[in-house]
Amino acid sequence: MSILVTGANGQVGYELVRRAGPLPVTGLTRSQLDICNAQAVQAAIGQHEARIVINAAAYTAVDKAETEPQAAFAVNRDGPATLAAACAAAGIPLLHLSTDYVFDGSKPAPYTEDDPVAPLGTYGASKLAGEDAIRASGCAHLILRVAWVFGAHGNNFVRTMLRLGREREQLRVVADQLGGPTPAAAIADALLQLAGRHLAGEALPNGTWHFAGVPHTSWHGFANAALEAAAARGLLARVPRIDAITSAEYPTPARRPANSRLDSTRAETGLGLDVPDWRAGLVSILDEWKSA
Repeated sequence: MSILVTGANGQVGYELVRRAGPLPVTGLTRSQLDICNAQAVQAAIGQHEARIVINAAAYTAVDKAETEPQAAFAVNRDGPATLAAACAAAGIPLLHLSTDYVFDGSKPAPYTEDDPVAPLGTYGASKLAGEDAIRASGCAHLILRVAWVFGAHGNNFVRTMLRLGREREQLRVVADQLGGPTPAAAIADALLQLAGRHLAGEALPNGTWHFAGVPHTSWHGFANAALEAAAARGLLARVPRIDAITSAEYPTPARRPANSRLDSTRAETGLGLDVPDWRAGLVSILDEWKSA
């Protein structure tokens, strides 16, 4: 009996494995399991006696997806569809991660689960297609939409800011995109809590929930917090000047939503999950990097 985790080498997958504690988690990396291979997925579920699957595998190169749509849709749509079909056949639930990029960012307030979706680019469209494929499969499922994920493992905004902060005396960071940075560890803890409840006999509800960090901030605000906290811990010799710029001043191949704020109220009240304060998650990661 196990909790089968796909994408175990990603930010959230890594945390799922190392934070599992007494839970029977089996983590498979991309090289160990191709989630688009139906036969391999079915074999893995059987071999590891999976009682629930957590899909942490994803194509997350937002800009690259604009020139590699087939690769993005293969991992973000076809992979979840394959997992969902296998879970339906095995009679087990699928926990899946989606993204704030399913929205176009035009809403002036945080997005709820009932708001209409309208992705701006290939990455968001591929993730939305994955959601739809899971819902259409008939398998028991719970989808968590997360935003601005950062963690101790892998590439992310915090690691990039620290690298640039060491290399440059002045940074330019977008200040007109708003969201809720979300620690990978907090996402993993939420998923493990849900999976553990399932193993204990609790029936998980089907549906889609938002789970993102608070308080809301901009990329510029996030960068300031990260670099100041890093300097306070000796990870940076000094805090560089950080200029606030607009999205128009930093064009990218893929358009980003101006508003990526997700309302996580339902995850708190309906699922009993604790919405994370990203500032505590940031401190935890920086302290880990310092000790390493």
